[in-house]
Amino acid sequence: METFYHAVERFLSSLGEIGWAALGIALALHFLRLGVRVLAWRHIIRAAYPGTDVPRRGLFGAYVAGVGVNSITPARGGDLLRLFLAKRRVEGSTYPTLGATLLPETLFDSVLAGSLILWGFAIGALPGLDVLPDLPTIDWSWIPRHPNASIVIAGLALIAIAAAFVLAERRLQSFWERVRQGFAILHDPRRYVTRVVSWQALSWSFRFASVYFFLEAFHMPATAHNALIVLIVQSISTLLPFTPGGVGTVQGLLVYIYRDEIATSTVLTFSVGMHVATVAANLLLGFTAILVMLRTLRWRRVVRPEERLAEP
Repeated sequence: METFYHAVERFLSSLGEIGWAALGIALALHFLRLGVRVLAWRHIIRAAYPGTDVPRRGLFGAYVAGVGVNSITPARGGDLLRLFLAKRRVEGSTYPTLGATLLPETLFDSVLAGSLILWGFAIGALPGLDVLPDLPTIDWSWIPRHPNASIVIAGLALIAIAAAFVLAERRLQSFWERVRQGFAILHDPRRYVTRVVSWQALSWSFRFASVYFFLEAFHMPATAHNALIVLIVQSISTLLPFTPGGVGTVQGLLVYIYRDEIATSTVLTFSVGMHVATVAANLLLGFTAILVMLRTLRWRRVVRPEERLAEP
């Protein structure tokens, strides 16, 4: 992580060189992307709770609050806050159903991101698995270095999960009924495509355009190819959410990919600059939503009592 912190220092020392107009456009596109993603999630929840009012503003606040917390916590901890706030805004909703809606909400993303990653490997833009342990600033190399121990741990985890399912079979029956309710949108493929996939495809268009202008703002070659490479790297960091916002993972991969084409300092300044800008924007929007919806920024104190009362 020392390389990352050094890049932060370099980024702060070169603020005067940033293309502020391009940066402003990139952030505006980032906000638009969040807005259309909320519309997709709202349609999924409306399908799960037909006839129930699903307020746009309340859901938008819940979504951006989760995004803000995810920016500073690993393993997508902000999703818990998102579900908590959404439950308060959707009358009669339950955590199992709302939690299940996250799968249809990310289904198209997973397919598209997976396709981009495969394309990256096909054109030789991504490193093979054998070099991942040696990439700079990547902190998840333990698994490929200890494959036997990883298999044992994974096996023990699966056994523990299976045992928990057997012991809680009766309670799980009601739980799974609520989970299936969250997948209601998938029972109507036409509705799913027109009201969910369409908005998510638009969000990816905004995301692509946002990355393009980030490249321009931080003086990286702004091309469609480079924007796609950045999207691929971000997708990989999302699949491995061990650090907030994929910090370290993104920088290490980008440095490796452009090692023979662009100066490392330029790549790091771009990746850190984009990270700092989006995190700052997410925090501003997210914690404003938390303050408005909860009347406090100490969201953990509000969420924890509710978690203990949540039904399985």
